[in-house]
Amino acid sequence: MTTLPADVWRRRRLAHEQRVDEWITPHLARRRAGVKHPVEDFLFTYYSYRPAQLRRWHPGPGVMLEGADPTQLGPFYTETGLDVAAVHEQRGESIRWIRDLLIAAMGRPAHFGCFGVHEWAMVYRQTQAEIRHNAWPLRLSPEGVARVVEERGIRCSHFDAYRFFTAPARPLNLLRPTRETQADNEQPGCLHANMDLYKFAYKLSPLTSAELVADCFALARDIRALDMRASPYDLADLGYPPVRIETADGRAEYAAAQRTFAGRAAPLRAQLIARLGPYEASAET
Repeated sequence: MTTLPADVWRRRRLAHEQRVDEWITPHLARRRAGVKHPVEDFLFTYYSYRPAQLRRWHPGPGVMLEGADPTQLGPFYTETGLDVAAVHEQRGESIRWIRDLLIAAMGRPAHFGCFGVHEWAMVYRQTQAEIRHNAWPLRLSPEGVARVVEERGIRCSHFDAYRFFTAPARPLNLLRPTRETQADNEQPGCLHANMDLYKFAYKLSPLTSAELVADCFALARDIRALDMRASPYDLADLGYPPVRIETADGRAEYAAAQRTFAGRAAPLRAQLIARLGPYEASAET
C-alpha cells in the first residue's frame, strides 16, 4: 500500500481533470447546441461511460490518499483505500470474461489486411438517407461504395463492427463473428478491438486508475479518427482528410497506421490484464 501526500495526489487529480476537460468540454457544448460530430462525439455516444465519470479522478488499488474524502473517489473506496475484494465479489464474472478476452487477443499475431472495409460494409447498398451519418456525404456514389466492398472483400474479425453491417454485406465477410466466439476471433491488429480497451478500462474501474482509463480513451479517440478517415464518408470539411483505402497508396497508409495503433495498444492491454487479480484465463494464450 502506497500513501500519497495530499499535495501529490491533488496535483495528479488536477492534471487528469485538465486533460479530460479538453475532450469533454467541446462535446458538452455541442450537446447543448444540438450539434453532432461523427468523430469527436462517438466515444461519448457509443460507449456508456459518462463525461463526468471519465473526469472523476481516482487512484486505483494499492493507494491511500492523505486527507481525501472517499465519497469523492467513486464506488468501493473507503478510508483505507480501494476495497479490492468487494470489487471482485460483485464483478467476478465480468472480470473473468474481460481478462480471458484480453489475454486471447494478446496471444495472437496481429493482422493488418482488413483495410477498414468494415466501415464501408456498414453503408453497403444503402441510400444517402439510410446511412448512419447521413448529415455528411459519401466520397463515392452508392455504386462506387458497393464496387469497393465487392472487389476488396471484407475480412472483419470484430463482432461489434460486424453487427452493424447491412444485411447484404454480412454474407460477404470472411468470418461470422458472434458474441460467443469473440474470444476466438479477437486479434491485436483490429482497430475496434484496440478501441474497446477504453470500454474494458472503464468497466474494470476502479481496479483501473482514472489515468489508465484516460490513456485508453486517448488511444480510442485517435483510432476513431483513422476509422472515419478511411470510411466512405467525406469529412474533409471537419478536418479529416480521407485515407483512400480504395487505392494501393491508401491501403498502405491505413496498414501503417494500424500497426502504430497496435503498438500503442499492447502496453495498455498488458496493464489491464495486470490489474485483474487472481483470475486464471480460460482462453488459450
